[in-house]
Amino acid sequence: MSTPEVLFVCVHNAGRSQMAAALLDHHAAGRVTVRSAGSAPAGTINPAVVEVMNEIGLNLTKEFPKPLTTEAVEAADVVITMGCGDACPVFPGKRYLDWELEDPAGKPAERIRPIRDEIDRRVRALLAELDRPE
Repeated sequence: MSTPEVLFVCVHNAGRSQMAAALLDHHAAGRVTVRSAGSAPAGTINPAVVEVMNEIGLNLTKEFPKPLTTEAVEAADVVITMGCGDACPVFPGKRYLDWELEDPAGKPAERIRPIRDEIDRRVRALLAELDRPE
């Protein structure tokens, strides 16, 4: 079986999608190819997101917001959107999930921790599903 590829997409690729990608990459330990992108990428990752991820041992300081490309969507087996609405291209044969999560933009670390923890719960459930044999 080939390695599944998951693409996390939000508007700015500065918060939710970055947390999700880091968490899945960490938990999957190489079993899943993970990417993230934004429909309108910000200049930098939200510093409070970097802070709450550091608290659980995941360093996002070398990450940066990336633009959403058609190629990234085409390469993915699963595309998980987080509030990008119609900005995400849809291709037949792809599995799409929409995770409704509060946007961490402008929020302090204490308001972002519950968002991070909910993303972690969903990522673990997704990984358990991807790990199941066909």
